[in-house]
Amino acid sequence: MFLLATVVGSGIMGERLAGGNVAIALLANSFATGAALAALILAYSPLSGAHFNPAVTMVEAMQGRLPAARAFGYVVAQTLGALAGVIVAHVMFSEPLLMASTHQRSGAAQIFSEFIATFGLVTVIACVSRTRASAVPFAVGAYIAAAYWFTSSTSFANPAVTVARAFTDTFAGIRPGDVPGFLTGQIAGALAAMVACRWLVAGTRAAEVEIDSRVTLP
Repeated sequence: MFLLATVVGSGIMGERLAGGNVAIALLANSFATGAALAALILAYSPLSGAHFNPAVTMVEAMQGRLPAARAFGYVVAQTLGALAGVIVAHVMFSEPLLMASTHQRSGAAQIFSEFIATFGLVTVIACVSRTRASAVPFAVGAYIAAAYWFTSSTSFANPAVTVARAFTDTFAGIRPGDVPGFLTGQIAGALAAMVACRWLVAGTRAAEVEIDSRVTLP
């Protein structure tokens, strides 16, 4: 809820204050989202792992780190929370509670952007959590803030976020008809990242074993 309240609310505020300058509005939107993500992960990680993202939950469940029943519950909570966050943002800015977006985000380039954005997000989480778990909140926040700018889709990278943003006809919105393409890119990106990270970790462990085998005790 807080994540979507941030994404949608900062988009509305940025657009209203930017005087038609889309770059300034996007800068405000990306900074607020990255900062909020870091804060929210720090707050909720001890309670639930602070996934906020069905793609991350799916990868955790497929790797056996999360029971299927709990993963399903997480996805339901993530989606309902995201929709609640849209409503919260709309109330704060005197917008209708829910409204279908007319913001076009279609085409192969944007779907591929969502593949890359989600691949990068899952990879950052997997690699940083393995070596320095305490830095995950800051790494995720920094990555998402950057991905707003280097992807043509502005890096949704989250199925629950994507669905919820179809119900806001504001700066952060996405047309309902464009949602399936984004979801396809996100799920494919998450699965590809899972496979890539397994390969990377296996290669790292093999290298560590090889180095250990060369150590001669005095």
